[in-house]
Formats: sequence, C-alpha cells, structure tokens
Amino acid sequence: MNTLRHDDASAAKLRDALVDTLLANKMITSPEVERAFRTVPRHLFVAEGTPLDVTYNVDNSVAIKRDPDGVIISSTSAAYIQARMIEQAGLTAGMSVLEIGSGGFNAALLAEIVGPAGRVISVDIDPDVTDRARELLEQTGYGNRVDVVLADAENPLPGLHEPFDAILVTVGAWDLAPAWLAHLSEGGTIVVPLRMNGLTRVIGFRREGDHLVSTSSEVAGFVPMQGDGARDERVFLLPDRNGNHVKLRFEDDVPAGLDLLDGVLATERTEAWSGVTIKNGVSFADLHLWLAVFLPGFCKLAVDEGTEMAAERKGWFPFGVVRGDSFAYLAVRPLPEGGGAEFGARAYGVHGDAAASAMVDQIQAWDSQGRAVEPAFAYWPTGSDRPEFGNDTAVLVKTHGVAAISWPPAASAAR
Repeated sequence: MNTLRHDDASAAKLRDALVDTLLANKMITSPEVERAFRTVPRHLFVAEGTPLDVTYNVDNSVAIKRDPDGVIISSTSAAYIQARMIEQAGLTAGMSVLEIGSGGFNAALLAEIVGPAGRVISVDIDPDVTDRARELLEQTGYGNRVDVVLADAENPLPGLHEPFDAILVTVGAWDLAPAWLAHLSEGGTIVVPLRMNGLTRVIGFRREGDHLVSTSSEVAGFVPMQGDGARDERVFLLPDRNGNHVKLRFEDDVPAGLDLLDGVLATERTEAWSGVTIKNGVSFADLHLWLAVFLPGFCKLAVDEGTEMAAERKGWFPFGVVRGDSFAYLAVRPLPEGGGAEFGARAYGVHGDAAASAMVDQIQAWDSQGRAVEPAFAYWPTGSDRPEFGNDTAVLVKTHGVAAISWPPAASAAR
C-alpha cells in the first residue's frame, strides 16, 4: 500500500476532479463506471511514495515493478485507458469478469461495477504482483470480492468451468490465447491490447460464433505479456561513423539481407514528399497502423543521442521501411503558411529513393482510402471458417489464428 501520508479530503477532491475530466473527455460514459471511479481510492493501490497529483493525473501510469535493467514489467495503467477498457467491456451488475494482469486497483473497479452478485477473478504470472494485489485488495475492503490467482493465463486456468461474460487483458498481447476464448461465453466481450507489427490497439471484441469482431478500439501502450505468450522484438543496429546507432525494431517478418545495410548511414540522405497534410493537434495514429499492416518491410525506429536523426527529432516519427540496401522513415515538414505539416519520407542508402517512394505511396493510399474511415478488426482462431479476405483487408498471421484489419471500403490500388 502507498503509505505516503495523504489528507483524505485532498485525495477525494483530486479523485472527483479526475472523474470530472474523464467524463468531460467522454472517457467515462456510463453511471456505473463513474460511480466506481469515484469510490475506489486509487492512491491506496499505486506504488509507495507516489504523490497524489501524479496518482490522479488522467494520463499517468505508475510503475509497480521493474526488471533488473529498470524496464517496467508491471504498472497501474493510466486512468483514462482503465476507464475506456471497462466501458469497452460493457459491464453490468451480476456479470462475471476475468482480468489478465493484476495490480489491484482495476480489479476493485470491476468489483464495484459487477457488485456482490458478480464475480471477478484476477490472474497474473508474477507472485510478487499477485501477493501485492491480494494484500491491497484485502486492506481496502475488496478481499472477499476479488479472487487473485497466480498462473500463466496463456494456459487454461484450472477450476474455472463456467465461462465469463467479459475478459479484460491488461498487458500487451501479440496473440489471443486459445485458453482465453475457451473461458469466454458465447456473445461475451474480450478487451485486449493487441500488438500488430509493433503497433498496439486496445480492441473490444465480441464473440460471434467461431470468431471475434471488433466493437471498439482505443490507442494506448501496455507493458508486454510475460510467460508462454511473450513475443520479443528483434533489434538490428546500424552504426554511424561515430559509433552511435539507429535501431531497427521488427516484431513480425524480418526482411532478408539486412547485412546489406552495413554502412548505410554514411550514404547521402534523400527525401520524398507526399502532398498529404495534417493540421496541428490532429491525431494520425491510424496512419501509423496503416503503414504497419500494409507496408512490407515495416519496422519501428529508435536512435542514440549523437546521431544525425537524434538532432532532428521534431521532424520525424519512429516508423520505417527497409528496401534491400536502404531504409526510409516517416518525416514531416511544416507547411509554409503554418498551422500544420506535410507527410513524407527521408531515406538512407543507394536505393533510398525507392524506400522513400514506397512509404510515400502508402501515405497517399491512407489519405485517399483509409483516412476518412475507422478501421475494423476481426480475429479468426485456428480451425475457424475464415472468409476470403478482400483487398481492403490486411491479414496478420498469429500463432493461434489470424487478425484482420480493414478500412472498408478502401481499395488497394497502391499496394
């Protein structure tokens, strides 16, 4: 428990202010979720010593546990995404809920919503996390309303014979484990932060027969899954002349012949511009997703301080593409008249112009075919009766099935 001394009135005031913000921003849309957020004391579940203003900030996640290298492996998620995920699940009194990834606070919210007639089971692979969650739930009066289970939820959970009305996965998942679907009722909802070639969307899926269809999606990031469901990125280092690196990060298919990129940062940089613009302050997260699923050779980027790219951080985004001996990355430049920017690509390598053109082609395809429509998602487990997917649908092959992302009625002229 966070034993930092707090004034209860101050905590209640900040909690109400947080809920007011979540309501104003339409992150909370139902009275049941509002009541839960006004009731459960978030500050009693976050890490020791966390100040109240950090605890009750709408966008702040708070680390619970780090690995030996300091990487966060468990956290209390930001309040806005906790609210959205619970709303996505469509919970009501009396429902049964399985939470995958424990922390305590989110489980207490779920218990408040489903009430005494409902059931909440929270599962985590880490005994430190489950012990902590169990203790905090007991101390805050939820010990008899939430069952905390130590297990790897990638595998079937023993003793759970009745299906759940809803499942909330609170860690980044590369795939949907068959065990989760086995625990989900017909017509039930699973809310999962699904990783798709390095990009995450928190998707609310409803079960329809032998597959899942999306009912909602949100943009957010989560700590990755541990255990049997873990999926590590593969990282390739491109050194510059000073020994600093640009890192290419691949989650799915890695292009052949990456050794052709040796010395690529010493080549002259080229660029190409799309004519596609965006106003300042407008999200273009769906462009990132479009590139991730429709652009072969897609990767994410990270750069060391001291590289040429690090000195130009405001002019690019960490999404790239590899084409043989060259690579390109998403770039922006201010509009001459101000108020916005134009999308383009900058590239290194002998054939950098081809890599940049490949990215620009997809920027233009997104603008003409996907920008005005929300993507839809579906998941087809192995053994299900899959349809013939059209050109407007990207299909990502997973271990236990396929994820399909479409921007209907987009065509694929640029692919």
